[in-house]
Amino acid sequence: MLIAFLKLLSRVPMRWYHRLGVIVGRVGYGCARTDAKRLRDNLYGSGVCSTKQEYRALLKQIISQTGQGAAEWFKAWYAPQEEFDRLCVECHGWEFVEAARRRGKGIIFLLPHLGSFPVAVRYSGQRLPLTVLYRVPRERWRKPIVLSGGQSAHVSLAPADLKGVEKLLQALKRAEAIALPPDQAPNSGGGVWADFFGQPAYTMTLAKKLQRATGAALIAGFAERLPHGKGYRIQYHPVPTELFDEAVLNRVLEDMVRRCPSQYNWSYNRYKTPRAAIKKRRAKA
Repeated sequence: MLIAFLKLLSRVPMRWYHRLGVIVGRVGYGCARTDAKRLRDNLYGSGVCSTKQEYRALLKQIISQTGQGAAEWFKAWYAPQEEFDRLCVECHGWEFVEAARRRGKGIIFLLPHLGSFPVAVRYSGQRLPLTVLYRVPRERWRKPIVLSGGQSAHVSLAPADLKGVEKLLQALKRAEAIALPPDQAPNSGGGVWADFFGQPAYTMTLAKKLQRATGAALIAGFAERLPHGKGYRIQYHPVPTELFDEAVLNRVLEDMVRRCPSQYNWSYNRYKTPRAAIKKRRAKA
């Protein structure tokens, strides 16, 4: 019944979700003090703003955009296909995806939490076989919603564990595509420290390992949210595989964020030290 209700909600016009999202963003910023402080600290420390006036103006935009991203989630996954196609009003760089596909080595999409992650996933997944890495929600009630969302978007989901990694590897060996959120700090030991906006961040090694194991192409992308619920502008661009590592990965992510800083998830705890990283340090000591 819950899934049926979500599909019914998805028929509400996107502009209504985004209007609601502005309110959600302001309320969330006022109530979630820890996330609000992290947002301010991460934004200020990034150096993307050259003046205090720019910082204050961008902060206000981020608060609204964060709320819109939360409000549009159900719409992005469950909207009827015809309406979803209308919402994707622009796409730049798909020719790079087609060129990579012709190589027959598989594709690794690097899709950060910038703009609308579900829109970027769904747009890619409806054009080629796609397996997406996801972190299993802690709340049991959220898991069927996430799995149903992936099914609605016609993508396969791989949990962030060893079985999921094997699923990603097999997809690449079949010359299919996979999608990774490169700005997600790994919980396992599969990470190294690399600078992100000038600060050390525990960064996934999975993208590099999968690319080197399969020779897959690397494509970075995101779906930019257009104003007033008018839709999305999807962008893709190739990432050179030569000398690709975690430092290069973070620079690619920085470049994308600078294109659209108001729509990045600045409140995410990007600079946390996972337990696995602590154990690594102790083992080396």
